[in-house]
Amino acid sequence: MMRSFIPVPENSDFPIENLPYGVFLPPGASKPRAGTAIGTQVLDLKGLEECGLLGTSVFGGTTLNAFMAAGRPVWSTGRSRLQELLSEENAEFRDNGSLRRSLLFDQHTVQMVLPADIGDYTDFYSSKEHATNVGSLFRDPENALLPNWLHLPVGYHGRASSIVVSGADVKRPKGQSKPVDGVPGFGPSRLLDFELEVGFFTGPATAMGEAVSIDKAADHIFGFVLVNDWSARDIQAWEYVPLGPFLGKNFATSISPWIVTLDALEPFRCAGPTQDPVPLPYLQTDEEWSFDIALEVGIKPENGEEHVVCRSNFKHMYWNICQQLAHHTVGGCNINAGDLMASGTISGPEKGSFGSMIEITWRGTDPVQMPDGSERKFIADGDSVIMRGHAEKDGLRIGFGEVSGKVLPAS
Repeated sequence: MMRSFIPVPENSDFPIENLPYGVFLPPGASKPRAGTAIGTQVLDLKGLEECGLLGTSVFGGTTLNAFMAAGRPVWSTGRSRLQELLSEENAEFRDNGSLRRSLLFDQHTVQMVLPADIGDYTDFYSSKEHATNVGSLFRDPENALLPNWLHLPVGYHGRASSIVVSGADVKRPKGQSKPVDGVPGFGPSRLLDFELEVGFFTGPATAMGEAVSIDKAADHIFGFVLVNDWSARDIQAWEYVPLGPFLGKNFATSISPWIVTLDALEPFRCAGPTQDPVPLPYLQTDEEWSFDIALEVGIKPENGEEHVVCRSNFKHMYWNICQQLAHHTVGGCNINAGDLMASGTISGPEKGSFGSMIEITWRGTDPVQMPDGSERKFIADGDSVIMRGHAEKDGLRIGFGEVSGKVLPAS
């Protein structure tokens, strides 16, 4: 285990082995800056770079896009250099008190902002358990999966403009919906839901017409964030045929502020579910690209007590990140640094691991009982939805922090 001269509390998400990347606004500052989290502190990477201690020139902007575009060798070298500077044995930064005071901030004193200029956003549908549950609820339990699902990573193009960072409020959307035995109407969504997801940001851009092969996909994956793909189920159910999600999904997507790198998560790679039938050759890989990341979702009513409604794991995903990116680009779709790809709802095999309220309450027929005596079929106004994630093995804990959002009434 590595040790830093900066104190790291027990069970912290952010030990020196993690060092996730984010963008923050220091107290009194007018422009955000790139940073990394260690313990309860945020380290200003722009300032560290300007002092010549990093040997890079990628943190000068107000986003991480330039660093993402630099590629895996720069990512790995930069992370190793940060670990060296923060280690308890290294005096370069440790013994420079004035520099430490100018570049280290308590996390609770800074404002986190979106870490990247997100040009494009794709949301996949890669949990077999989730797809089976939804298919059972809306179609035929005996034929829950659509014919294509076991052959390719299904996805849709989401709305990048409404991606927000953790802590941003989410206004209840309005739109059309149709009762089973009624006519279409318009108004605030009555079936507002969360979706527990993990997303990855892409790195080096590709040219239009160029495919990313599955064995090179990891070179284009910068790191992971937690994602809450807010969903208005009643609006979605009425609109999604024939072209898929639209207003039921485009009003908000929340992400956690810290991007956890593939290097930090390397110890937690694991085998994914057996894929049957065997994928087509362009989706085949002998490497293990699932990750053992424990996930949970809590609902906290306004002025109330948080209640955990889901505990799941990223390792349940049927289609892995490299398969997702290889399929996304196989037809020649180009990617850019800072594109976001989300996993789709992550559900496990048991009810307690279902990653959305429509599954947890089985479309509202089995409500969740809250500590204050109320019940939830879906998300109520004033509720905050809080998602957390971490990986832990042999005494090493790598965490994401959390992504939270409070639901405000429709206007």
